[in-house]
Amino acid sequence: MEVSVAKNVMMLMGDEAIAQGAIDAGVSGFYAYPGTPSTEIMEYAQHSKDAAVLNIHRQWSANEKTAMESALGMSYCGKRAMVSMKHVGLNVAADPFVNSGVTGANGGIIVVAADDPSMHSSQNEQDSRILAQFALLPIFEPANQQEAYDMAFAGYELSEKYKTPVMLRITTRLAHSRAGVEMKPRLKQNAMKLPENKRQFVLLPGIARKQYKTLVANQAKFMEEAEKSPFNRYIDGADKSRGIIACGIAYNYLMENYPNGCPHPVLKLCQYPAPKKLIEKLVKETKEVLVLEDGQPMLEESLRGLLDRDVKVKGRITGELPRDGELNPLFVRRALGMADICGAPAPAIVAPRPPAFCVGCGHIDAYNAIKQVVTTGYEDGHVFADIGCYTLAALPPFEVVNSCVDMGASITMAKGAADAGLFPACAVIGDSTFCHSGMTGLLDCVIENSNVVIFILDNSATAMTGGQDSHALGRLEAICKGLGVDEKHIRIVNPLKKNHDEMVQVIKEEIEYKGVSVIIPTRECIQTLGKKNKKGGE
Repeated sequence: MEVSVAKNVMMLMGDEAIAQGAIDAGVSGFYAYPGTPSTEIMEYAQHSKDAAVLNIHRQWSANEKTAMESALGMSYCGKRAMVSMKHVGLNVAADPFVNSGVTGANGGIIVVAADDPSMHSSQNEQDSRILAQFALLPIFEPANQQEAYDMAFAGYELSEKYKTPVMLRITTRLAHSRAGVEMKPRLKQNAMKLPENKRQFVLLPGIARKQYKTLVANQAKFMEEAEKSPFNRYIDGADKSRGIIACGIAYNYLMENYPNGCPHPVLKLCQYPAPKKLIEKLVKETKEVLVLEDGQPMLEESLRGLLDRDVKVKGRITGELPRDGELNPLFVRRALGMADICGAPAPAIVAPRPPAFCVGCGHIDAYNAIKQVVTTGYEDGHVFADIGCYTLAALPPFEVVNSCVDMGASITMAKGAADAGLFPACAVIGDSTFCHSGMTGLLDCVIENSNVVIFILDNSATAMTGGQDSHALGRLEAICKGLGVDEKHIRIVNPLKKNHDEMVQVIKEEIEYKGVSVIIPTRECIQTLGKKNKKGGE
């Protein structure tokens, strides 16, 4: 399958290594929705000259669910696909993701889940390995950028060998740190080859039951693959008082504390299901086991069992490591009983700086009008917000936002509040988030003629994740009309300081209207506009 030799070594972030690995492994399509820390996978593919020459699909999807389903369609045709998302995006894609274990794959399919321990830019700290385990799918978890690249090749091979999707799970530090990556010879893209079993992707109960039995039977084979995987390695040590299981990037944190080699036996674990024989070997040879994993204590919990009688397992549950937040070398050092090497605390003059709207952001002018009318003019006025830059209005000086739960929840929470009798019930959502998961909520409002005012803050971009083009660009008014909103109550405003009084008047009128109102403050993101102006001047 070799057709060319890629450059020998490249300096790549983890995200970039995954994308380049997929390109070199013969991928035919990338599918994704922007979300830190996964965004750079698609962006790398979009800027790749190789991907352009090879005509690889690399356009953003409306949300993670549509991305996952499109990747399944690519796999259906026998071609290799990669779908990438952040951990909370996997929740959106959960329906097709879990069912893909039952349909299986035709062409290889890798699902990249980028987790965000410590919630640097997320609502929660969930561990995507748990959902993959729930779906009975194999998992790869690289310890470094080279493995992130190599696992694209290994993932597609495993996927096509067993006709199953596989997960490639990374965390923020690996996604956004760089290292030298040695390239492999590039593979050709798969030719079109439709499923031999014409009912493989037809999950009627009778078919699904049969295919689920195959998935369950494959678990023993997945275990065998993990036992012999080059990514899983048992490293002996002279001091048997403790054994260490280091999962993914945690292995790097361990070795940073032992640059001359760890004195304890170590199991480097980067491919799941967790290899039973290797773990049994470690348990048998040591007095206790310390589990290092970035995220939730998935492996520790499974090893401890309910009673934890036969072996002492330590980690996040037992308190040697913090129960929340991302893992780091210092936490590992403390868990090993080594002395702290912390520097002095930051001087008092270094004060934390909370995030704020960019100077000149149109959201500022929109919120000034919203605050004046909704929260000042009405005693019970509430604003339900969504995921995006505009959530910053929960902070001073605005303090106007009352909720931020998940993508699309603003409209549906406002609807539920209106159902409960709250007036006025307002929702604020961005143009990209509206297309991601807000449209169905608006349809619910239209069907019941809910008494809500919905602000779609249109800055013509998926601004918070880097300014990618919004699917709503030039379509918002038409979409709202198509969903059944009375066009007399779809109001377009220009959020500028000089238009403040006009915006206030529009908001007052629509709050007093007993039904569904949509107000669309439209003004391009100041950051994307600046990039365009700069590019035009070069």
